Amino acid sequence: MRWIYLHSHPRVIKFNSKGVHIVQLIINGDPIGVPETVTTISQLLLHLGLEEKIVIVELNQVILEKANHLNTTVSSGDRIEIVHFVGGG
Repeated sequence: MRWIYLHSHPRVIKFNSKGVHIVQLIINGDPIGVPETVTTISQLLLHLGLEEKIVIVELNQVILEKANHLNTTVSSGDRIEIVHFVGGG
């Protein structure tokens, strides 16, 4: 992994060994890097293997309606909380 600090922007950009740009998100309190091709909440859920789960997503302290997952974009530094439900008895 390679880290680059951008002087004009107070964020760090990370590249993997193949030169793919990694976007840094804070997901459920943990820093997580995802490929730059993950640009929407729907793509993020797919990337995390949660696309088939019933989930509640909060982006930067705003709860999103499921209908908005396709159009809501994610950016480096976003804080995302994902809650999914587990059945049981």
